[in-house]
Amino acid sequence: MGLIHIDLFTTLDGVAQAPGGPDEDTDSGFVFGGWQAPLLDEVVGEQVNSGMAGMDALLLGRRTYDIFAAYWPHQGEGVDGSIARLFNHLPKYVASRQSRSLEWANSTLLRPDSAVAVRELRDRHANIHVIGSLDFVQTLFAERLFDRLTLWVYPILLGSGKKVFADGVVPTNLRLIEPVVTSPKGAVMQRYALADGMPGVGDMSAGSRED
Repeated sequence: MGLIHIDLFTTLDGVAQAPGGPDEDTDSGFVFGGWQAPLLDEVVGEQVNSGMAGMDALLLGRRTYDIFAAYWPHQGEGVDGSIARLFNHLPKYVASRQSRSLEWANSTLLRPDSAVAVRELRDRHANIHVIGSLDFVQTLFAERLFDRLTLWVYPILLGSGKKVFADGVVPTNLRLIEPVVTSPKGAVMQRYALADGMPGVGDMSAGSRED
């Protein structure tokens, strides 16, 4: 069975809306689109590229798909050429509640019951990556329908905006599977695997601990 990877960039206070550019997502009057750009550095770039090793499919929400489809087909010979060539030839699956045409090559619209459709993708691919797609990711969290979660946490606070864990999160155990990576500009990469069981509880009061 294949793995579903969720890859997200987030601020320290959990905002993951529109990291890439000013017009990426202006819902609710969000004015900090492109907040990630000043904090990119060589380490982030290297880790993002290495994280794509083995990727054999993209799974995207409608908004992220539209952004990618407008950009990546035209970047094959640019500075991001290697990523563009990878994205352009990979199978791409789009979660959307609306029937629509998909112009980007190798793109397929998932049927309305996206949770069932995503489970079926595991039988076709080894490493399916969900990049951005923050609204769609809430469905995956609510269904525990992921195997890996990679968070790039940046040292800024925005106070408002769409959050990584906005809603629908169920109690879930995660396991850190790689050493934490810190970039020169202060971004921290944390990569987790979904773990079994429910989060445990305990009692840290003085009377409950052994001497």
